[in-house]
Amino acid sequence: MTTDPRISPPHFGSERETLRAFLDYQRATLAMKCEGLDDEQLKDTSMPPSTLSLLGLVRHMAEVERAWFRRVFEDGEAPMVWSDKIDFQAAYDASRSTRAEAFAAWEAEVETSRRIEREAASLELAGHQPRWGENVSLRMVMVHVLLEYGRHNGHADFLREGVDGTVGA
Repeated sequence: MTTDPRISPPHFGSERETLRAFLDYQRATLAMKCEGLDDEQLKDTSMPPSTLSLLGLVRHMAEVERAWFRRVFEDGEAPMVWSDKIDFQAAYDASRSTRAEAFAAWEAEVETSRRIEREAASLELAGHQPRWGENVSLRMVMVHVLLEYGRHNGHADFLREGVDGTVGA
């Protein structure tokens, strides 16, 4: 990781522009943490008993994007990417996965999420969160997913440091 390709969020902007920029910044952070690593390095885990890996985080965030954008605003019955039931933990098992597979799924879900957000008339767009059985706003979803990335990118710092000794950005 020698370069930082992320675009910093604006210091001034509308609520929507700011949320969008921070979410894209966090997405780019996860991609940056995986930059330059091969499949085996991406599967490196932290210390036992944890099985958490960077590739597992990418897979998990594909599930998060799907669950919070696609399932809430388009198709409440959309299946999970790596689980027959609603099991976010299944995505963490990247033992038989590849970078190409995981990133293709994650990038597809990110693009779907971006499209849903762009097409929404406002942050007040309501969708149904099937796991909760309640309606939620696009604003709430964007903040929730932003917080998910922030939490998991903290894990990614330590995982990347374990692979090549870099310090988190």
